[in-house]
Amino acid sequence: MKLLLDTHILLWSVSQSKRLSPAARKLIKDPDNELFFSAASLWEIAIKKALGREDFRVEPRLLRRNLVENGYTELPITGEHAVNVDGFPRLHKDPFDRLLLAQAHTEGITLITADAQLAGYGGAVLKV
Repeated sequence: MKLLLDTHILLWSVSQSKRLSPAARKLIKDPDNELFFSAASLWEIAIKKALGREDFRVEPRLLRRNLVENGYTELPITGEHAVNVDGFPRLHKDPFDRLLLAQAHTEGITLITADAQLAGYGGAVLKV
């Protein structure tokens, strides 16, 4: 299965946080799953780190390098992803999460998240 990790799942997985659910751990460790991270997540981390957010203290360049070296596939942001953001109801206002959702739907990838509000979109979103 192709899995796009939302930003918090991505951060929790690399830091081995206890906030990462057992279900998420199992999906991430399953060698049959292909793991993706979005350029949007790196963008979000860089912005929120610069703003001094405590939950975004990771260095985005180092994170990207480590993800690539560990077999994750980087998902770039395309114009198609950007314009597909408008096709979703306004259940969730976070622009980064809406872009991740558009990427998952456009690319046929399952977005895994711990965010119940984001999971409300159903379809290609799996709450773990």
